[in-house]
Order: sequence, then C-alpha cells, then structure tokens
Amino acid sequence: MFSVSFALTIRFLTIIGMIYTHSHVNVNAWDDGLSVAKNRLINFETIGGIAGNNSLSTCWANTLLLNQTFGSLQNGDTLLIPTNRTFWLMGGLYARGLSYVTIQIDGILKFSDNVFEWPRDPYTNQVFNCFYFEQLDHVTFTSSQISPNKGIIDGSGHFWWGVIQYVIIRGNRPQLFWIHNSTNILIENLLLKNPPKWTFYGQDVANLEIRHTDIDAHRNPDVHWHDLYELTAFNTDGFDVSGKNIWIHDCNIWNDDDCIAVKQQDSRSIHSSCSENMLFERINASGVGLTIGSVGPSDAHSCVRNITFRNCTMYNTFKGIYLKSRPGNVGETGEITDILYENIQIYNASQWSIWIGPQQAAFKDACSLLWPTIPEARCSIPSGITWNNIVLRNITINDPQISPGVIIGNSSNPMQNILFDNVHVNNPGFRPWGNQYYACYDVEGTATGNTQPPPPCFKRPLI
Repeated sequence: MFSVSFALTIRFLTIIGMIYTHSHVNVNAWDDGLSVAKNRLINFETIGGIAGNNSLSTCWANTLLLNQTFGSLQNGDTLLIPTNRTFWLMGGLYARGLSYVTIQIDGILKFSDNVFEWPRDPYTNQVFNCFYFEQLDHVTFTSSQISPNKGIIDGSGHFWWGVIQYVIIRGNRPQLFWIHNSTNILIENLLLKNPPKWTFYGQDVANLEIRHTDIDAHRNPDVHWHDLYELTAFNTDGFDVSGKNIWIHDCNIWNDDDCIAVKQQDSRSIHSSCSENMLFERINASGVGLTIGSVGPSDAHSCVRNITFRNCTMYNTFKGIYLKSRPGNVGETGEITDILYENIQIYNASQWSIWIGPQQAAFKDACSLLWPTIPEARCSIPSGITWNNIVLRNITINDPQISPGVIIGNSSNPMQNILFDNVHVNNPGFRPWGNQYYACYDVEGTATGNTQPPPPCFKRPLI
C-alpha cells in the first residue's frame, strides 16, 4: 500500500502544480480565520468561487480553490455549493482523509468540455478523474434540493463520447466520481450527469449508502431506448461498487453500460476479502444491466457473495439481469455465490433479458460480441469461477426483442444450484434460440412455480 499511496501523493502534487500554473486565483484572499472555527459552513462562492463562467482560466481557478478547500476541511464542516449557481471545473479534484464532513451541492458543478486541455499524469498520460477521494470516513455528499432540482455534478460527457472520439481518445477518459478505501459514506439527493466514462465507483469501501441519487447519460434526452447512437456513450457505468455493507436504493439510472456493477474483492483488499452484504432496491434502470461482475479468477481468490437486487424496474433496457465472469490464468480461482434477484420487471429488452455466464467483450478469450449471430464467433467460458446458489424469483419479462436469455457454465466446473422461481416471460422473441428460448448448458438448474418458459436444461421438481 505504501507504493500506491506514494504514487497518488505524487500525482496530487503534480496536478496541484499544474492548476497553480494555469489559474489566476488570489490565494491571499483565503480567510485564515476559518481554520480555527468549528462546525463551519463554507460557501464556495463567498470564499472566491466564480459562478457562471466557463472560460479555461476560470475552470482552473475554481479547481484550485476547491482542492484548497478540501484540504482545509475539519470535523463538523459543511462545504456549500450554493443554489442557482454553476461552477465550471477542470479535472483532478482530489481529497484524502476527510472525516465527519458534509459536501452540500445545491447548485451545479460542471466540468470543462475542453478534452485536450484536460490534466494528465505526466508519466503515463492517463487523464485525471473528475473527482477522486480516498480514506474518507463519515462523509456525506448531499443536496438540500429535491427532485427535479437536485444538486448536479455534470461531467460534460458529450465531448468524450462517440465513435470518432473513441478512435482518438480510446479508453483514456476520466471517471466522474471515484471513492477508494473509505468507510461510512452517504450520498443522497444528487444528479450525476454526463459522465465521460464510469459515473461512480465505490472501490473497496465499507458501509456505503446511496439514496435518491440519479444517473443520466443520455446522448439525446428525447430518446428513451438504446439505439446505436445512444450506445456510443459506452463505458458510462452507473454505480460500480466493491467492498461490504452497501445499500443503494430509490435511484433512477439511464446509461449505456452496466447500470449497477458489483466488482470483486479478494484477500488483498482492505475492508473485506469478498464483495458482500449488498442490497439494491427500488431502482429504475435502463442500460446494460443490473450486474454482477465481470468477475475474473485471481491468485488471491476473487469473490462476490450475498448480493440482493429487489423491487426494480427496467424499461427499454439493453440487457436486464446480467451476471458475468471473465477469463483468468490456470490455477486462479473465484466465486459468485448467494445472489438473489427478486421482484424485477423488465420491459422491451433489446438484447438479453437474462444473461448468466461469461462476459461478452472484445478482449482475448472473452465470449465474442458477435456470438451467436455469427456462426464462427466463439463464446469461451472460464473454468476458474465457481457459481453457486443463484436465485431469480418473481421476475416478469415483457416483450423481449430476442430470446429471453443465456445460462451457460463450464463443463469442468458447472454452475450449481441455479433456481428460477416464478420467472415468467410474456411474448418471448424467437431469435436465436427458437422454441428452446434459452441457451442453457453445464448448469445444475431448477425451475419452480410459474416459470414459463423454463430453460431447457433445468429440471422441474416432482409435485
């Protein structure tokens, strides 16, 4: 961990130097008296934040001031981004070690659309994320505003999205909001909008709650389905999380990658050796699924365990329920165990309503994105991941555009204890599996209740 922390410190000092170079903020105007006050309310505009100006110099100045302010916060402080104000920023916002602090975003924090001036690591050329926080404890990100006027963090993602942009930029795009190695975090009443890449990543965290917080990564706000144009906002993951004791609820998500993705932990992680004890409920989502993974085996045993999705609705989604593994090296191991999807409704899915199996991707040894459309396409299935006790209960799928789904395991390590209980598909599509409905093999599965149509490799218990 020393090398990681040291590298992050060097990066932080580098970006601070870059911001000083580009800004014209008067640091002498900083109120030194604030440092001795307790339970302070610090209004960002009052201390010098510049609202309503998107010039590059203003973006740099606001970023410097906000980083300085993060560095000055003490237990009990509230940093206020005032209502009806838009503050333009540049990437590279960073805070470490905040505790018992509130960040209240009543206005708008909007990131620069100048992708070519975006700050980068001078050694790797990797762009800095919009926000990066680490080692937080008892920190709240909130807004006093309520829907539809929630506080907004806007990543100006439209300038990073698209096929041409991807050819030029590739994957070197900033993530909007990343929290690492932190505990007791509350995020509420916010709109996270137009992320250049992933929207939110809570990485190796413990005791995280996100509520009444929405994600919007529309390319066209008037389009409410995932056509090819919308899908060029790829990699805009919604809520990605790893760690333990996580509760995300009462949120709305529109994006063009995983709506929620539970990422793996292993024995090298800080707060838990497994991503576990997570509940996602009362979520409206449309994108590439309510997702586990992708989970790849490792020499430290990758693990996702005890995860529940319940009472969620997905309209015009691309994928629906999505559990995915990825390849690893011989001898590496991992597990996806004790997963429950309950009371989920999926409408008009344009791709797979249910996918339990290997990740579809373009990288080596993944299940091809062209499978099964192109006969030559291969769908390799990793053997290093153990699947056990996966339950889908009271799932309603209406009018999927293709066959309901895929449940495929590895012949040398088949999936165990897969249960479909009242999984009902109304008007299933015919392509590509016809009256078989599912690709289904190397799975020990059971269909109970009103499961129609049942996956062909599942058994029905005798009544």
